[in-house]
Amino acid sequence: MPAHPVRKARNPGEVRSDISRDFFAPRSSEALAADGDGRLTGVTGDSGAGTEFVVARNPQADSKLPYLVRLPLDGGLVLKARERWPSSARVYCHRFEDPWPPNAEVIEREPVRLCRRRGAAVDLVLERGSRARSQFVFTQVRGRNAIFWQTQRTAKSANPGARVPRGRALREPLAVLVDTRERYPYRFSTLPVERHREALPAGDYGVRDATGELLAAVERKTLENLATSLSDGSLAFQMGRLAELPLAAVAVEGRYAALLAHSHAPAGWLADQLIRLQTRYPHVPVVFLDSRRHAEDWTHRFLATALTDRQAILDIDPA
Repeated sequence: MPAHPVRKARNPGEVRSDISRDFFAPRSSEALAADGDGRLTGVTGDSGAGTEFVVARNPQADSKLPYLVRLPLDGGLVLKARERWPSSARVYCHRFEDPWPPNAEVIEREPVRLCRRRGAAVDLVLERGSRARSQFVFTQVRGRNAIFWQTQRTAKSANPGARVPRGRALREPLAVLVDTRERYPYRFSTLPVERHREALPAGDYGVRDATGELLAAVERKTLENLATSLSDGSLAFQMGRLAELPLAAVAVEGRYAALLAHSHAPAGWLADQLIRLQTRYPHVPVVFLDSRRHAEDWTHRFLATALTDRQAILDIDPA
């Protein structure tokens, strides 16, 4: 599709302070650079949270969740927990209603290597040799919001249907934005979708969140269009714009094997160019989907999941 106009950049120093918006905020150049080695973290370090993971006793004597855990996100995300660590089973958690108690009885304090939101989950990696990796999953159980703290081992031993966020039904038809320059758009005719034409700053299809921000976008490519955009360099600029969004992907209506065997370029040259762009923009996956029908289905699932994962976080923390 034709190149998009340049989008006005956000202030790189802008910080989102609440859990429901920070993960989905557009990525600044500093944030992209910090993510490059996979170690740094999304840790804000304000409000005294620092870069430590803290476990303390819950001062609420009547609570069935006797521990507090503080994650170094948004000045300190505080949860009540049933156990101090998910050693033998997943640990049920709930959002602590008050700020971190100033006189909390601290049981454990560990430096954090990584603490990062990934959709409706938070990955936590501590700087220690054992019991270092865990994950907090924001989900629903029997229609009620729940948070489970788990390790890989305890997740495997849990109910397989409950160890990851379940698929959520959207509360209304998915409102898909279709770029005005998309000549032969997907119809989504068998799906609960409402299409709206709009000049998008990136991608061919997108969805907005409740605040009106463009949350996710998909750039559609036929195999021929992919080859052309790799040859003339335009895909690099398209992926650069996609990387500014919270969530984005490129959906290719074809097979990777066909790209390798493409007759209009030396063997492997197009694949080499694509790999360079994928390493440059690791947060914008390029997905080969065999056919237009499969790419249409995948685009719908990607955009719908972006919204439902966002809603999962808002249900837990509506601030």
